[in-house]
Amino acid sequence: MPTLVVYAREMRREGNQLGITVSTKVGKAVVRNRVRRRIREIYRTNEEKFRCGLDIVVVARVKGRYSSYLQLERDFLSACERLGILRSEDRKGK
Repeated sequence: MPTLVVYAREMRREGNQLGITVSTKVGKAVVRNRVRRRIREIYRTNEEKFRCGLDIVVVARVKGRYSSYLQLERDFLSACERLGILRSEDRKGK
């Protein structure tokens, strides 16, 4: 079972937009905000790896509550690679 799901759509703009949704099934407000902050930081630290002009939506799953930062980062980058939204030079390096 995945820790998160990523959706992406190409838009006609310079930068990317990130949307994060965390259901109440994940936990109470403190837990949901912690998961949201982790996902936002993962995106921020890896932002240069993404192509430009994307709307990216990340949906956190219940398993994300119990996952470490590194596991969330691995799952996020893996999902983005499967979608093909990473720059080509970053995909070759893995």
